[in-house]
Amino acid sequence: MAKIALVILAEGFEEVEAIGPVDLLRRAGVRVTMAGLKDLRVKSSRHLVVEADILLEDMKEMPDAVILPGGIPGATNLAGSSEVAALIKKMNAAGKIVAAICAAPAVVLAPLGILDGKKATCYPGCESDFSKTTVHSKDRVVEDGNIITSQGPGTALEFAFAIAVRLAGRDMAETVRGKMLIPA
Repeated sequence: MAKIALVILAEGFEEVEAIGPVDLLRRAGVRVTMAGLKDLRVKSSRHLVVEADILLEDMKEMPDAVILPGGIPGATNLAGSSEVAALIKKMNAAGKIVAAICAAPAVVLAPLGILDGKKATCYPGCESDFSKTTVHSKDRVVEDGNIITSQGPGTALEFAFAIAVRLAGRDMAETVRGKMLIPA
């Protein structure tokens, strides 16, 4: 059975950080659901309107991974949602993949304590929001246990690849990487 990834879209999300992972993961056979935080039609940071599959409140099954795009005010909007916070905490406690990119690791995950004692990365400069126990890395993508973080728009496909390896296996992820002409 295909693994399930949930990408949460909040008003002001960064386009490539949401759509890149959706594209790559679907190519790898992962069942990806895009959930709108407040509306089905969600406007990105550059005014691209994306139609979500469902509203977050209508997501009934626990996914295998939750993906949190960055972008401002997208990450701030995710951070302001008690529903998003509850889902992240539940998934983290269950050892499910919690993946965040750009500002989202610092703005969404750090305040919840999800990155405490972990190694993580984020958009350069946002690491000032990490707790003293989070080990900041300048790597483009960082995996620490069930947490996957990445720096920003230019790292979105590497971020998606790391998630694909976990959900679809290395062989499938490598096949997709080759077909998409993503450098190794």
